[in-house]
Amino acid sequence: MRILHTSDWHIGRTFHGNSTMDALADVLSALVRQVAELSASENPVDVVIIAGDVFDSATPAGPAYTLLGNTLVALHETGARVIVTSGNHDSAARLGFQAQLLRDGIHVMTDPLAIGRPVTIDDADGPVHFYGIPYLEPAIVRQHWPEATLRTQAQTMAHAMGLVRADLASRAGRSVAIAHCFAAGVEATDGLEREVRQGGLDVVPLNVFDGPDYVALGHIHGRQTLSERVRYAGAPLHYSFGEQHKERGSWLVDIDRVGAVSAQWLALPVPRRLVTLTGALDEILSAENVAAHADDWVCAVYTDTLPQAEPMRRLKERFPYCAMVQHAPVGAAETEERSYSDRLKTAVTDTERIEAFLEHVRAGHGASERESELIDEILDERVAAEALV
Repeated sequence: MRILHTSDWHIGRTFHGNSTMDALADVLSALVRQVAELSASENPVDVVIIAGDVFDSATPAGPAYTLLGNTLVALHETGARVIVTSGNHDSAARLGFQAQLLRDGIHVMTDPLAIGRPVTIDDADGPVHFYGIPYLEPAIVRQHWPEATLRTQAQTMAHAMGLVRADLASRAGRSVAIAHCFAAGVEATDGLEREVRQGGLDVVPLNVFDGPDYVALGHIHGRQTLSERVRYAGAPLHYSFGEQHKERGSWLVDIDRVGAVSAQWLALPVPRRLVTLTGALDEILSAENVAAHADDWVCAVYTDTLPQAEPMRRLKERFPYCAMVQHAPVGAAETEERSYSDRLKTAVTDTERIEAFLEHVRAGHGASERESELIDEILDERVAAEALV
C-alpha cells in the first residue's frame, strides 16, 4: 500500500495581511501533479491522507471551499482514494457536511463516534484499515464517553486510540491511524503551531499511538519523524517567518504485506521564499540585499540604536514583499526590566526623569554623552531663570 501523507493546508489563511490563496493553489496543484506522475508509474499512490486543519477557519469563505473541492476531485482523478480528517482550525460539522456531497472514494472523517469504524481499502496484499481521528477537544467530546476521564488531550487521545485498538483486535490486515494533536517528542522550534498550549497538559505521549502500522499526524507545521511509524508532514506552505527554514512537502509511505513501513520525503515548490534580514537599516537597504531578496517575503530586524523614521515605507520601496519590521537595537539593556512608571517613581531629579523617558522610548538606551550635556545646560538655564523671578 502506497500512501501520500499531507496535512495543515490552512486554506484561507493570511500571511501578515496578504492572501495565501493563489500561492496555496499553486502548491496543491504541484502536489496533485506528483500524485498523478506516481500513479502513472509501476507503484502508484493508493491513498492520499490529509491529517486535519484543512481550513484555517471554522467559517471559511466561498473560495476556500472551491479550492478544497477542486483539489480533492483532482486527487481522486489520479486514481487515488482520499481520506480527510478535521483539525482544531476546522469546523468538524461544516467539513463533515462536505462528505455527503463528494463522490465515492473521497472520505471525510469528522465524527468522534465513528473513530472505531475504519475505512478499509484493499490492495494486492490484503486490507488496510484507516482510522480517522478528528481533533478532539476534551470539554466538547467527553459527553460521548461519560465513563471515561477526559480532561486533557493526552487522556482523550488515549481513549480514542483505545477504541482503534479494540476494533483492530477483531480484524485481520494492516492499519493506519490519522490524528491531529501535539505529540511528545516534537522538536521545539520558533514559530511552533500557534495553538500548541504551554505547560504540557496537551502533550500526547508517543506510546499512546501503539497499535497501527503507521500514524499520520497533523498540527505541527514542520515535518517531524517521531519514529519510523509516527510522523508529521507539516504544512505545504510557509505561514510564518519562524517556519522559513523548514522544507515543505509530504511523506510518501509504503506499507508492505507484513506492515513494515518505509517513507521518503517529496518536496513541494516554495512560491516565494521567506528571509529575515538583520543589521542597521541602511545595511538592510543595501543594493546587494535588494538584488538578492527583492522578490522574497522579507522580515527586517534593524539594529540601529534609535528608532528610524518610517522604516516600513523605506523598506517597501526596496522590498515590495516586506511583510514585517522589528526594532532590535544592539546592546539593549539586558538587566531586569522595570516599567516606565516604576522608573519615574524612583527618579529624584529632573535629569533622572528625562533619562527614564529616553530609556522608555529608545528601548533601554538613555541619553548620549552630548545629549546629557545639553540636558544639563537646559536645566541649569531653567534654574537660573526661575531664580530671577
